Amino acid sequence: PKHTTVRPRKRKADVAIVSVKSQMWRLNFPLICPPPAPIITLESGSVSRAAVQLRESLWRLLLILILCLPVSWASKDVVWNNMLEKDKTYTRDIHMMEKHPHLEPKMRAILLDWLMEVSEVYKLHRETYHLAQDYFDRFMATQKNVLKSMLQLIGITCLFIAAKVEEMYPPKVHQFAYVTDEACTEDQILTMEIIIMKELKWSLSPQTPVSWLNVYMQVAYLEDTAQLLIPRYPQPTFTQIAELLDLCMLDVRCLEFSNGVLAAAALFHFSSLELVENVSALKRAELEECVRWMVPFAMALREVGSSPMKTFLGIPADDMHNIQTHAPYMTWLEKAYSYQEVELQRHGGCPVPSGVLTPPLSSEKTEELDRGEAAVVKIRASMGSPSPQQQSAEMMG
Repeated sequence: PKHTTVRPRKRKADVAIVSVKSQMWRLNFPLICPPPAPIITLESGSVSRAAVQLRESLWRLLLILILCLPVSWASKDVVWNNMLEKDKTYTRDIHMMEKHPHLEPKMRAILLDWLMEVSEVYKLHRETYHLAQDYFDRFMATQKNVLKSMLQLIGITCLFIAAKVEEMYPPKVHQFAYVTDEACTEDQILTMEIIIMKELKWSLSPQTPVSWLNVYMQVAYLEDTAQLLIPRYPQPTFTQIAELLDLCMLDVRCLEFSNGVLAAAALFHFSSLELVENVSALKRAELEECVRWMVPFAMALREVGSSPMKTFLGIPADDMHNIQTHAPYMTWLEKAYSYQEVELQRHGGCPVPSGVLTPPLSSEKTEELDRGEAAVVKIRASMGSPSPQQQSAEMMG
C-alpha cells in the first residue's frame, strides 16, 4: 500500500501501568475487581467510550492504592540483629595508615575537620558526615601510596556520595567543587566518585557511630514503646555526646573499635555503666578499652566546656541537633594528646584513671570547676547515673 499506518505513541505512564498489570497477573496477585476490558473505539458510542475511560481511570486508582498499602514493620529482634550484622560487615582496617607512607595521621584529622566545616556550611546531617568518614577510611584501606595532594579530592568526593545517600536535597556537584577553592573540578569529583564506588563495592549503608548513639539515647529515654520512632531525648545532651564522638573519631585509633562500641563508650562518659549496658547490651569487658582510650578526649572537652547548640535558618527545631556542626576540634585534639601523655606517665598500668570519668564530689569541688564539668554533673543527674564512688568501683573492678 502507498500509505502506512502509524502506531500511536503511548505515554510512559501508560506503558508502566500496562507492564505492572501484566506482572501482577503473572504472579497471580489477588485483585478486588477484574481487570478492565480493552478500550475499543466505537463509532457512535461517545457515552460508551466515556464509560470505558472512567473504568480505566478507576482501575489505575485501585492499582495505585494497592501498591501504596503500608507494609508492616519487622520485629524488633530482626531490626536489632540487622544492626549488629552491619557492625560486623562494615569493618575498617586498623593498619590503614601503614599503607600510605607519604601520609601522617594528622593529615587525616585535618581533612575530617575540614569536612565537618563543609557539612555545617551546607547544613548537612551528622549521619552524612559520618557516612563520608566511613567511606574515606574504607576506601583508603583499599589503596596504597596515596599522595597528600589527593586527600582533598577523595574527602570531598566521599562527602558528595554521602550527601546523595542521606540528604533529601543534597548540594550539587559544583557546590562541592566550589568549597575546594578550585583545587578539585567537577569532572575530577565525578571521576573519583566512580572509583570510590567500585572500590567500596557499592556498600554504602553502614551503621555509623552517630546512628548507634541515636538508638542508645532513644532507648535510654524511652517511656512508651509505641513512640519509638519519635525522639524523646534532650537535644543538648545528644549534641554534647556527639561532640565527644566527633573529637574521638579524628584520632586514627578509632578504627580499632566497632561503631557500636564507640557510641556506647561516648555515652558512658555522660551517664553510667548500668545505663550503657542496658541500652547497648555490651558488657564492661567489651567497653573498658575504648572507654580508657577516650578518657583524654573527655578531659579536653570538660576543660573547654560544652559548645552551645547552634541554630540554622530553615531547619526545624526538632531536627536542629542532627545537623553536623564544626568546632575547634584540632585545638581540642592537641589538648587531648597532651593529656594522654601525662596520664600514661602518671597512672602507668591503671586501667581507668581515678576521678577522670566522673566529676569530683561536691565537698571536693573548687573554684576551678568549669562550666563543662557542671554540665556533665547535670547530664548525669538527668540520666539517672550512680554516684561517682559507685561508677569508679564498677570500672576499676
